[in-house]
Amino acid sequence: MEGSDPKGIVRVGYDSCGSRYNASRDLDPRPEQLDRLIEALPPEAEVLDIGCGGGRLTEAAFGGRASITGVDISPAQIAEARRNLPEAKLIAGDIVAQQFDDASFDAVVSFYTLIHLPRDEHEPLLRRIAHWLKPAGYLLITVGQTDTAACTESDFFGVEMFWSHFEANWYVATLEHLGFEVLSRGVVGLPLEHHPILLVQRR
Repeated sequence: MEGSDPKGIVRVGYDSCGSRYNASRDLDPRPEQLDRLIEALPPEAEVLDIGCGGGRLTEAAFGGRASITGVDISPAQIAEARRNLPEAKLIAGDIVAQQFDDASFDAVVSFYTLIHLPRDEHEPLLRRIAHWLKPAGYLLITVGQTDTAACTESDFFGVEMFWSHFEANWYVATLEHLGFEVLSRGVVGLPLEHHPILLVQRR
C-alpha cells in the first residue's frame, strides 16, 4: 500500500474496485447538463475526459460524435477504457502531470474525479483547463458538496479511498474568476450520494 500518499490510495483503490464502481455508475440517471453539452458541441469535437474510468459514460455520450482523449490515474481503469473506447487516445497517469497545447479541446468533462485530488491542486488545474479549452469551449465537471480538507473512507466499494474538496460555491466563484460563465448547475449521483455538477463556458 502507498501509505499516506493520497494519489497512491486513489490509484490502488480504483485498480481494485473499478469494475464494481463502474457497474454502480451505470445506474446513475444521465445529467441534463451532459445532454446540453452534447447539443452545443460542433461536429467532430475534441473532448478531454479527466478521470475517464472505464470509459462507459464517455462512450455512451460521445461515441461517434467526438474525438476523445481520456486520462485516468488507474491503469486498470484505462485497460477497461481501451475496450470501451478503442478509437480514443488514453493516458494512464495523474492529470496534474499532463501537458496539452492551449486551445486543444472543444470541451473538457470530468465526473467524480476532482474530489479525489488534494484540494490545493484544484485551482491550478482549473486554470490549466481554461487554457486547454478553445475560445468559448465548455467544461462539465462534478465538484465537492462540502468543505473537506482531506479524508479517507475505509470501505469504498471494498477499498480505501481518499477525498479532498471545497464546497460547491467555491468552485462557482473560482470558475467565474478564471473567465467561465456558469450555464447550468445541478446535482448528480446515486440516491444516497449527491455531487454538484457544473456546466460552464469560457467567455
